[in-house]
Amino acid sequence: MDREETSGLTIGWGFFTMIGATLFLSCVCAFGFSDTMSPVIPCVYLGASMITYFAYAKDKSAAKDGAWRTQEKTLHLFSLMGGWPGAILAQQKFRHKTKKVSFRSAFWVTVMLNCGGFAWFLMPNSVEKTVGFIDALLVTIQLSLRQIAF
Repeated sequence: MDREETSGLTIGWGFFTMIGATLFLSCVCAFGFSDTMSPVIPCVYLGASMITYFAYAKDKSAAKDGAWRTQEKTLHLFSLMGGWPGAILAQQKFRHKTKKVSFRSAFWVTVMLNCGGFAWFLMPNSVEKTVGFIDALLVTIQLSLRQIAF
């Protein structure tokens, strides 16, 4: 069951996801402006969230009007790039993209990937580790391509 009635107040899954998204943005802003991380990161999350929110609003309007729609993969890309808090707010405000199970599943994967990436980059030496991993991966690919070419 998705919703629970409590003295006239409807509390559902969407309410809790909105609280979670708001708390996440609040924490990112607090960390960004307390020298724990660069203040650019909260700006990126807030900007991406606003862009994603308006993309959902435009898509909902297009759905009502029978006009050209925003591709789902575009909405997922916006979420993956940090706009998922704005996506959650838009989903609840416009009641848009809240029923289709395949979309919701892919959306939550983008949220988990983004949060995992965010947590990774908060770890000490994460940038150096990532660059080292990418370098090793590229060397492996290059060696594999050389073997295939001969």
